[in-house]
Amino acid sequence: MADKYDFELWLGRVGSDTPAVGKSLARARRMGGKAGGSGRRFTGARLGRGSGVGRVLGDAGHPAGSGARRVVVKSRIVKLGKGMAAAAHLRYLQRDGTTREGERGSLYGTDADRLDGKPFLERSAGDRHQFRFIVAPEDGAQYDDLKTVVRRLMEQAEKDLGTKLDWVAVDHFNTGHPHAHVIVRGRDETGKDLIIARDYMTEGLRARVAEIVTLDLGPRTEREIAAGQAREIEQERFTSLDRRLMGRADEAGVVHTLPADSGQHASLIGRLRTLSRLGLAGEQRDGSWTLDSELEPSLRRMGERGDIIRTLNRELREAGIHRPPQDHAIFDPGHGGTITGRVVTTGLSDEYRDRRYVIVDGLDGNSNYADIGKDQQSLAKGSVIRLSSPPVEVRDVDRTVAAVAATHNGRYSVDLHLDHDPAMTQEKAEAHVRRLEAMRRAIGTPERQPDGSWVIGQDHIADAERFEREKNRRVPVRIETLSVRSIDHLPHHDGATWLDRELTSPRPASLAGGFGAEVRRSLAQRQAWLIEQGLVVQEDDTLRYRPDMVQVLQQRELDRTARQVGDETGLTHVAPRPGDRIEGIVKRAVMVGDQRVAVIENSREFSLVPWRPVLDQAIGKPVSGIMRDGPISWTIGGRARGLGVS
Repeated sequence: MADKYDFELWLGRVGSDTPAVGKSLARARRMGGKAGGSGRRFTGARLGRGSGVGRVLGDAGHPAGSGARRVVVKSRIVKLGKGMAAAAHLRYLQRDGTTREGERGSLYGTDADRLDGKPFLERSAGDRHQFRFIVAPEDGAQYDDLKTVVRRLMEQAEKDLGTKLDWVAVDHFNTGHPHAHVIVRGRDETGKDLIIARDYMTEGLRARVAEIVTLDLGPRTEREIAAGQAREIEQERFTSLDRRLMGRADEAGVVHTLPADSGQHASLIGRLRTLSRLGLAGEQRDGSWTLDSELEPSLRRMGERGDIIRTLNRELREAGIHRPPQDHAIFDPGHGGTITGRVVTTGLSDEYRDRRYVIVDGLDGNSNYADIGKDQQSLAKGSVIRLSSPPVEVRDVDRTVAAVAATHNGRYSVDLHLDHDPAMTQEKAEAHVRRLEAMRRAIGTPERQPDGSWVIGQDHIADAERFEREKNRRVPVRIETLSVRSIDHLPHHDGATWLDRELTSPRPASLAGGFGAEVRRSLAQRQAWLIEQGLVVQEDDTLRYRPDMVQVLQQRELDRTARQVGDETGLTHVAPRPGDRIEGIVKRAVMVGDQRVAVIENSREFSLVPWRPVLDQAIGKPVSGIMRDGPISWTIGGRARGLGVS
């Protein structure tokens, strides 16, 4: 190079703050780049089909202010288990209210506008993973539907990836931004696992959709670009104008110059004044501007909050519930506290990650929005629930495992535990193993050996705490269903209700306006009914409740349910007592008041016992267990060769 070019390249000391390098590194970091010495570090981003195409399309990009139509594409790889999650996701995408007309969404594919999802799920059985894309053109509202866009995208993707793709999609128009959900099987046309390069998923797909939409609608005109920038000036969210300002800032976050173009200059100055009003930018005497170091995360949080408030207003309005804006709240489990109230509705807060929200009309008069994460229970509209923050705490089983491993060279197994503690039972030791397995799946530690033993590290307690935090990230709130029935059905119900528990509680809930006022009226009606039933005695202005009132009401409903099941099956009901062995076939679950119970049948008899989630996988199978005051530990598949589960 010295022979051909008459200049000397000097980078300075590694990590120095020299202007040439420091500014470039700082700007790269602010723009989301990987400004560091690990540029050649292997990341796996280019492994798989479409790597070259994705890299070329990503490098091409779109210059600021170009006429290319803007598109958001979110892509995700989902590992598949037994297929239940895939089926549930497909059902949710086809839910009611997602079309322009507010009707149920329908799947489509390459050649058909309406498809049944069952064949796709059957073809997907045994797939290790699937790909999920959300395609959202900024100008999607100009299309009658997005089918033509998605079909052309998938046709182009097949060319880019060099294989036929098995996919289904559904259009959603239930938000301000029409978008399509695309699900692609994780198999190529030969039946092998389909691996798509990260470059193609992050850059290639977006570029391909932008090409299609730009071809359909034409490039954005200068007027459209200017109108888009004008809309962004006052928005309380992260915008393209903010990204442009960050790109012009130096390592200290100072913007010294702006483009001379009058349109862009005016838009950027207007945006800076908005940021100043929000406390995220400040003007200096020399005319420069200083951007807040937390500009992007702060604006993204503002945008999320704005979306939440709009969702809350829309759902309350559709439910016919009118609460003033000052009575709207967002539940933050990180700050502790609880919310008790009526379920207004549930929905997806993040369709990309399958995270859900619930809106609760609270006893305190507030209407609350709460992110409830993934894999939460189904919540019926009108039911009464309590939300609280799940604790992050190490369990006794974690300390016990660490103690056993400490005396056995860092190893744990059921046999080692039984030898270590003669009072330990096989059943309880197996519960410890299930805890270790759950940790391994969630955080990758501890390590399970081929012989079934476990390698327990010295930091096992810290790992257990990390596991609990990961669980809370996935499911940030604890949900307790207080009443599956709506408040209107409780005052005269012949069985134990949440109202009875509130009436007899030493610390009843505080009732304010809104839903709290409705509960106050229902409690008065319930008291009158209980007096009629002889379960409450009124002496002057004092009410005296029977000590066993709730138990009497529970037994009434249990007896009524047992008679109904007996009439349907022709079998005799046997009420198990503590210590009795229960054996039979799990037939189904029934509701007794607010409690779910299992119907366990044998040849001539049946029993009603408390339901446990593990029985979901035991419907139609033989089980056995010992009735006890606490949870029953069930053996599924027979005592001799079954799997013991708690």
